[in-house]
Amino acid sequence: MKSVAVFCGSSKGASGIYVEGAKKLGGELARRGITLVYGGSSVGVMGAVADAVLAEGGQVIGVMPGFLDKKELSHKHLTELIIVESMHERKAKMAELAEGFMVLPGGPGTMEEFFEIFTWGQLGLHRKPLGFLNINHYYDPLLAFFQHMASEQFLHEQYLSMAMKDTDPAGLLDQFTSYEPPAVKTFLRADQT
Repeated sequence: MKSVAVFCGSSKGASGIYVEGAKKLGGELARRGITLVYGGSSVGVMGAVADAVLAEGGQVIGVMPGFLDKKELSHKHLTELIIVESMHERKAKMAELAEGFMVLPGGPGTMEEFFEIFTWGQLGLHRKPLGFLNINHYYDPLLAFFQHMASEQFLHEQYLSMAMKDTDPAGLLDQFTSYEPPAVKTFLRADQT
């Protein structure tokens, strides 16, 4: 794996453990020679993971919409900063550049990014690994909700495996290397059920 897109918050969170977890991931990516692809910000968990990769001599590609760059949120020391027109273009560019997707703690924007990439995977628009770095068990409630979606038959059991999880960056990256995507989601007409 040569590149991983990371979705995460532009805030630091309520505990320093989130920034520390982001730094640990950044160091692991750099040690493995994996390029970080992320939203391009210099603040919060986003800035921490980028700083950690750069501090270890790794490569970082930021993808940021122009309206955010104008607010001076962009990281000024990246390997490359790509300016796009919209949030939609940002996700598409990150998906194009990445060979896998990792989700760190974040808010609604992080969730929106995750759910779109997850859905794209179900539909076969990509066949790349996707997982949660579950720092401080932040995503336990969401992961429980995934089980609820499956038990209520709004998510097929086979797609639960798409949302990999680990509390350790090395463990999650190791899972990525052995990922086998499930079958692409198909739909039946009402007369075929």
